[in-house]
Amino acid sequence: MIKTSGYAAQYANAPLTPFEFTRREPKPNDILIEIDYCGICHSDIHQVKNEWGNGTYPMVPGHEIVGHVKKIGSNVKKFKIGDLAGVGCLVDSCRTCSNCQEGYEQFCINGALGTYNGIEKDGVSRTYGGYSKTIVLHEDFALKIPGNLDLASVAPLLCAGITTYSPLRHWGVGPGQTVGVVGLGGLGHMAVKFAKSFGASVTVFSRSNNKKEDALRLGASEFVITSDPEKLLLTQSGKFDFILDTISAPHDLNIYLQLLKCNGKMVLVGLPDVPPTIEAGNLIFGRKTLAGSLIGGILETQEMLNYCGTHNIGCDIELIPPSKINEAFERTLKSDVKYRFVIDMKSI
Repeated sequence: MIKTSGYAAQYANAPLTPFEFTRREPKPNDILIEIDYCGICHSDIHQVKNEWGNGTYPMVPGHEIVGHVKKIGSNVKKFKIGDLAGVGCLVDSCRTCSNCQEGYEQFCINGALGTYNGIEKDGVSRTYGGYSKTIVLHEDFALKIPGNLDLASVAPLLCAGITTYSPLRHWGVGPGQTVGVVGLGGLGHMAVKFAKSFGASVTVFSRSNNKKEDALRLGASEFVITSDPEKLLLTQSGKFDFILDTISAPHDLNIYLQLLKCNGKMVLVGLPDVPPTIEAGNLIFGRKTLAGSLIGGILETQEMLNYCGTHNIGCDIELIPPSKINEAFERTLKSDVKYRFVIDMKSI
């Protein structure tokens, strides 16, 4: 076993504190990554607080991981020592079900293995995430990182990036289309960048007028305040081919469904804790689609990273030392970050 260190919550709602633990020695198809940076995702906070009810402790969060390969197993073909590598939300799946075979490991019928707070196939070993110095995983679930991008800004692409890239690609967003992005946070700011780069005209919907300048800087052509639903419907109804809703707090989806054109599509990537109420007429009249999306498979995530390398796309981040993790959690809950915290794990 390999001794390593990181930051862990010892119980639900506990602050993250230094934690010593072990990783397995790389198996023949494994690589060991020395972690340089790890992004903070809002889901890390949900998990640490056990708001989804499946927490196991001690918990080392983190699934937006980039670093350098330091060890490789004897059968590894994809990486060599010194390569840049990344890890997203998954470190394994059954690989044999129909979804895995089609490249949708995130929808593995037999259960994908999360980068942290999961149990490995041996039924005993637990997974620990990227708020740590190292990680060991099968090479098939590690990603190649473009060398031309700022490494810290790449880290959140492994979750925030693929979460927004995947639905925009899957539903064919492209030139000439009108796209609405609901919310301008860690997910929303990446949705704006991707939709703009795909050739779409982008409108950002937000409760805060303070985000207008950033929305336009990131590539939006229009910024709309959502505090007045009547005005919103009056000025925006029937304008959009596609709306990506990134909001995790409860809100009225029916308003945004009315902003879609005939045959328009609205996709949810946020996960509110209160089930929404949908008025059927908002779908029936106009043959509109309401759908959801969850990260992406390994091949699509690699495609996204390659696209970002080609088009020089990264996340807007605030880099912090590990000692600021708990403060960053609190600020994330207050939406006080532009637009993703990234932990400098080299300083641990």
